[in-house]
Amino acid sequence: MFFSFLLTALLALRPASPAPATSIEPCKVYGSVYLETDPRLRSNCFATVYIEPEEAFADVLVYQENNKLFADKAGLWYPAENRQFADYNLFVTSDRNLAEFSIHYIKVRSFAGCKTN
Repeated sequence: MFFSFLLTALLALRPASPAPATSIEPCKVYGSVYLETDPRLRSNCFATVYIEPEEAFADVLVYQENNKLFADKAGLWYPAENRQFADYNLFVTSDRNLAEFSIHYIKVRSFAGCKTN
């Protein structure tokens, strides 16, 4: 009895180990993408993104494809009309500090992709 009490006390006093942080790899996001703006549905999204107005500061340069079959590399996104049919659901935030990565839309397909550091 005393030993179980002592073990319980030691476990209660031990600090909880932090959960491992999963990092989002923005270079692996391609295909059909649905951009969510409703804050109530943020928990259902894969990641949080910020739409960067300047190309120089964006993590991913995105080209919007007209056909889902051609959205097969990093930075090539097909805008999904419905969140249930999208490969990735991304929450769009207006605060850059809350985003996990930033994107910028471009008009030239060959420039689309991840920016290398």
